[in-house]
Amino acid sequence: MESAELLAILEAVRERVRARNPETSAGGVNIALPDLMPLLHARDSAMGKVAAIGTVNPRPGGPVNTIVQAWKRLVSRVLDWHVREQVEFNRKVMACIDGALEALHQSNRALTELGSRIAEADELKDIRSHWAEWRREWEQKLARNEIQFLRSVADLQGAAQHRADLMDANYRDALRAQHADFMAALDRHGAEIQKRLWEDMRQVKLEYERLIHYELRLVRQHKKGTDAFSPAESSAPATPHAENASVPFLDYAHFAERFRGPEAYVKQGQQLYLPFFRNRRSVLDIGCGRGEFLEMMRDAGVPARGIDLGEESVALCRARGLEAETADLFPYLAALPESSLDGIFCAQVVEHIPPARLPEMIRLCAATLEPGGVLAIETPNPECLAIFATHFYLDPTHARPVPHPLLHFYLEEAGFGNIELHRLTPALDSMPALAGLPADFREAFFGALDYALAAQRL
Repeated sequence: MESAELLAILEAVRERVRARNPETSAGGVNIALPDLMPLLHARDSAMGKVAAIGTVNPRPGGPVNTIVQAWKRLVSRVLDWHVREQVEFNRKVMACIDGALEALHQSNRALTELGSRIAEADELKDIRSHWAEWRREWEQKLARNEIQFLRSVADLQGAAQHRADLMDANYRDALRAQHADFMAALDRHGAEIQKRLWEDMRQVKLEYERLIHYELRLVRQHKKGTDAFSPAESSAPATPHAENASVPFLDYAHFAERFRGPEAYVKQGQQLYLPFFRNRRSVLDIGCGRGEFLEMMRDAGVPARGIDLGEESVALCRARGLEAETADLFPYLAALPESSLDGIFCAQVVEHIPPARLPEMIRLCAATLEPGGVLAIETPNPECLAIFATHFYLDPTHARPVPHPLLHFYLEEAGFGNIELHRLTPALDSMPALAGLPADFREAFFGALDYALAAQRL
């Protein structure tokens, strides 16, 4: 058992030695190293013999063998003093052999390290020998790369300058184009901007007029204790044509065709009022006549109806599909709910109304209009002397002409603001003889045959 264990230990030592020293040459240098394996095998065999000293050879079992084995063990103990020195010597020799083997292993390792260092020295020698050549090639490559780099920089700088010049030219062209577009847009939208500006100013003016009217109304009510135009103060007759009750019956449609002009002529003149009534929801035409204004409203998509004293005129409007009825304006307006209309048109009517009832009519119009509603009144212009020679007295139902400053005053008193004056139908168009008069004189006394006032309910 002891020899078997010793052999196992020796085998393990042998494997460790082999694993630690596998080289047979020194590094990368061809130096032949001594092979220690035969010596190791011889040492192992000698160690086996040393380990077998004092053991008894086994024999087959039996009584004889037992006696023989006992005798051998006795002889071994008796001779132990004789062979003790030999055993000790053998062991020392084996220890010397192990030391020699370890020294040889040390020598092999030293040779291996020496070979590695020689290989490194040879490699360093090769590097030094080729360094000059490598440096020369590297400097040449560096010079070529530097030249290529400088050329690339020059090319890039030239391209950048070229692009900068192109961008500068394009930028100037773009600025010119934008400036031209801006000026064109300003020309296109200048009129619209101006129109909006005037509309804003008109609204501001309307607000100021509304405030002034409200303050004046409070002052008058405080001073008089009553409205400026109370129905009780009016002692005028109930019908607008009462003063002309003796006038015989007229075919007013034929009369208007002859003295006012054809329908196409009247429609063309009434285009002036379309911007005031566009997008309204409820418009009344007082004195609708043949229905020219009602037709214009229908074409514009504005709901409108008319009243007139002439049954023939109302029948003519209805035959054309227009909404109209026979009515006197005073009871008709008085029966309407307050703020039920947002537009009233009245053309060639106020000159038929007795002067004492004209403020009442305007007051009734103001009552039926909602705030912001429009009232447009057209009538002959007494500033133009030509109307007295030609137009005004052709109609026997005319009561009295109404100067525009007076009508303007009535409108302000009734609560209207933003009042605009429009002079219509230049007398020079129908009376060429007026061209011989001085221009300023002609404008002052023979200007427009008609005028219109357009106002907003405050």
